[in-house]
Amino acid sequence: MRAMILAAGRGERMRPLTDHTPKPLLPVGGKPIIVWHIEQLVKAGITELVINHAHLGQQIEDTLGDGSRFGAHIRYSPEASALETAGGIANAMPLLTSSHQGDEPFAVINGDVFCDYDFSRLPAIADNLGSEDAHLVMVDNPEQHPNGDFHLRDGRLVPADESAKLTFSGIGVYRPELFAHIARGSVAPLGPLLRERIALGRVGGEHHPGWWVDVGTPQRLQELDQQLRTH
Repeated sequence: MRAMILAAGRGERMRPLTDHTPKPLLPVGGKPIIVWHIEQLVKAGITELVINHAHLGQQIEDTLGDGSRFGAHIRYSPEASALETAGGIANAMPLLTSSHQGDEPFAVINGDVFCDYDFSRLPAIADNLGSEDAHLVMVDNPEQHPNGDFHLRDGRLVPADESAKLTFSGIGVYRPELFAHIARGSVAPLGPLLRERIALGRVGGEHHPGWWVDVGTPQRLQELDQQLRTH
């Protein structure tokens, strides 16, 4: 299967660190955040990777190259300005699908999270989507997002009520047709699209109880760096 790493965000909350360095290249535990993802994906046998970028994107290409030094094959989907998540995925669709792969689902990972989720699970999830359009990995609500996003019930996501909400980890598997109506180059958030499909009962999910960090601020970046260097 193929996987996309989202790396087009400006990283406003990370300023001034991101004024001269794109957020995915900020170092944590001795290497850029995005390299942790690449290495985990390759270890899981997922080597066909797509990375989108916008802010200071050429630095990402110059740093990662074609991916061969990681054992991967990386292709890039540049955006003149960030297209948000669904727009970025739709824009990269020609790189995520091919004639021999047809409508095979693909994985998407947010480039600004850190997680010990086992990426080797993703191909099996893709093979067993059934009638679902997507499968989302959910985590416990972090301190900065106490109300969560969705509710997980019997392996499917349902509209969130006042209890048992979980937070979307930024790791998911999607069918290409989910993004078919989004014109390439247009700005489109992922949230409304997911809520529409969740209301139809077409989004599966699972709860990952392990380590997950939204590396969204300099403080959380520093804390994660210390944790990785200690352990």
